[in-house]
Amino acid sequence: FDNIAASEQRHMDAIKTLLDKYAIEDPASSESGVFIDDDLQSLYGELIARGSVSELEAFMVGALIEEVDIEDLRNAIAETDNIDLQAVYGNLMDGSINHLRAFVARIEDLGIPYEAQFLTQDKIDSLLAE
Repeated sequence: FDNIAASEQRHMDAIKTLLDKYAIEDPASSESGVFIDDDLQSLYGELIARGSVSELEAFMVGALIEEVDIEDLRNAIAETDNIDLQAVYGNLMDGSINHLRAFVARIEDLGIPYEAQFLTQDKIDSLLAE
């Protein structure tokens, strides 16, 4: 979790660099775990509660988040022709794929076969095989 947390901070820093470059106001709260968007705040609370149940659930929540991030990033790449954005989104997606692999490995170390939670199972199998 420490390595993934450090990586996520680097991801946030990369996005902040783009926001600054394009003079876009940062929509993120400066307070950890606090979101401006009510839906995100609610989802955060739900995922924290679910992940607090057990080690397995924490890994499952982590994997779910990475699955959603991968899909969001694929869509974001497809929706822009800005090279800077495509490069950063591509790097973020590579990180999310690596994080997904780490979570899946930990889940499977517990003797539980991983089943897709958001993406299709075929997509998960393909990402894990890369």
